[in-house]
Amino acid sequence: MSAVLFSTINVTTQVFYKTSLAYAIVNLKPIVRGHVLVIPTRVVPRLADLTAEEVSSLFSAVQRVGSVVQTAYGADALTVACQDGKAAGQSIPHVHVHILPRRFKGDRFENAPDDVYPELDKTARGMGRVYATKDEPVDLEPENIKVDADDARLPRTMEEMELEAKWLSKIFA
Repeated sequence: MSAVLFSTINVTTQVFYKTSLAYAIVNLKPIVRGHVLVIPTRVVPRLADLTAEEVSSLFSAVQRVGSVVQTAYGADALTVACQDGKAAGQSIPHVHVHILPRRFKGDRFENAPDDVYPELDKTARGMGRVYATKDEPVDLEPENIKVDADDARLPRTMEEMELEAKWLSKIFA
């Protein structure tokens, strides 16, 4: 597979779903377990910059990935969000759609579901950071993926993201 770029960031090993015009990756700093991104293959900053075919492919991928992620993480619903432009909180100049599995019970936002949106803004600011490394093995079954509820949470390691991507890609196989 040739390198897959999210803007200028090589995310090849984080890809778990790919079509000719879109792909999905695991998230560096997930807000909830299963928080993933769906991205058009062509690097463009804004939704309006995509062709009609690319928009169709992107949202078909959002629909497919969302369905699988909802089931895989035992969610009741999804939050689907696109921060279209810097003023909307977009920190990486490449269109992308966030998919966050949500639950009635056990979701850190269960008592205030809309609080997820300011959290998306905070997380977006940390997306371009350098990835850390980790030597010990990581258990990435969905119930064991650690997501801290505070602003001090560190970006996940490349190994953690690769293991989650491999697990999710098997579901699509």
